[in-house]
Amino acid sequence: MTPYWELTFDADGDVDGPERDQLTAQVTDLGVRDLIVFAHGWNNDRSGATALYRRFFAPIPRLAPRARLGYVGVIWPSMRFSDEPIPDFPRSVAPAPGPHPGLDEDTVRALRNTFPGRAPEIARLAVLLDQRPAGTEGLREFGRLVRLLVTGEQRPGAADTGEEGGEPAVFTQDPVTACEAFASALAALDSPGTTNRFSIPNPWEGAKELLRQATYYTMKRRAGTVGEHGLGPVTGQLAHAAPGVRVHLVGHSFGGRLVSFALRGLPGGVRAVRSVTLLQGAFSHYAFADRLPHDPDRSGALKDRQRRIDGPLVCCYSHFDSALGTLYPLASRLAGDDRSCVGGEIAAVLGPRWGAMGHDGVQAVPGTVRLDLAAALNGSLPAAGCVNVDAAAVVRHGGPPSGAHSDIVHPELARVVLAAGRIA
Repeated sequence: MTPYWELTFDADGDVDGPERDQLTAQVTDLGVRDLIVFAHGWNNDRSGATALYRRFFAPIPRLAPRARLGYVGVIWPSMRFSDEPIPDFPRSVAPAPGPHPGLDEDTVRALRNTFPGRAPEIARLAVLLDQRPAGTEGLREFGRLVRLLVTGEQRPGAADTGEEGGEPAVFTQDPVTACEAFASALAALDSPGTTNRFSIPNPWEGAKELLRQATYYTMKRRAGTVGEHGLGPVTGQLAHAAPGVRVHLVGHSFGGRLVSFALRGLPGGVRAVRSVTLLQGAFSHYAFADRLPHDPDRSGALKDRQRRIDGPLVCCYSHFDSALGTLYPLASRLAGDDRSCVGGEIAAVLGPRWGAMGHDGVQAVPGTVRLDLAAALNGSLPAAGCVNVDAAAVVRHGGPPSGAHSDIVHPELARVVLAAGRIA
């Protein structure tokens, strides 16, 4: 996997200058024709991100032996709870999940890095999760502390859609209701088909998920900021320094949001981006919509941005991704509905309004093509426009709460990236 560079961005999208300068100086000298730029989603440190990139890129030289390739790994400040399983990753990179109801030391450390200046609040959250006090006062305090974390980002970033209320209400509504809903959803994921709909789960079972979703929401906003104010402008600088290089953007989870919002930050006239591939994208499936089905006067935040690509926008999705199929829509819009809202019933209760790219693909964009993975790999991938690829044939492994969300290291998905970019 050579040549390989890394680009490091801070939470405001400011890039590491020497890394950027090294990339722009060397990419032409080394004869690179196609540059694959990958943005991670769940990693919270460089070693985890680099491990993902090396594993994903590993089969590409064999698949495209004559291509003049270069690789870029984007490093941006995100985090992952240490109890989230990552299929096929070594334990040193992905600690094995365990039945820890509270916050382990690795997660506390990651939270402190993610929310600087909030150490006292994080410590109190850990105590509450360990003690689980009876009654509702403890849950209300927990919800108040979670809201303090969410509101602390300096540059909040854009919503996926321009609609009022497009941001999750889960952090502003009654925390007891939110924790009860998450507890029910988690029970359904742990024991599909066996949940007793007449039982009332302990809301503390959902409190940790409320905190997890707070970090996800912060990462989601941050990814848009880094893409629009960081990677987009850097791609423009690269196009100016190396006008013959074809750039292929790839993003996993919130990294999919990052590379998509990079299209919004591209300088005018730049046509260097030849493909964008989203792997289990953790942002609204209406982000590119011409009109929102539930509000036709509004559009997605990235309306027509796929036209900035001199090639296709390929969205890989899988129904085995429970992080996006169950927990994402629930967190995106808990509207105070008093009906049961667990497992597969969430879609029926909330409807498609709150769906994610990685669960069912790009929505409400006229002309979007839908393919299964075999068809995409057998030459049917269009040369332009939005393309949804059902990748459930390979993206299918992983335990609760995230399911197959991180099961993306497959040669078939590397082949999708090559096909999207017309990389021979």
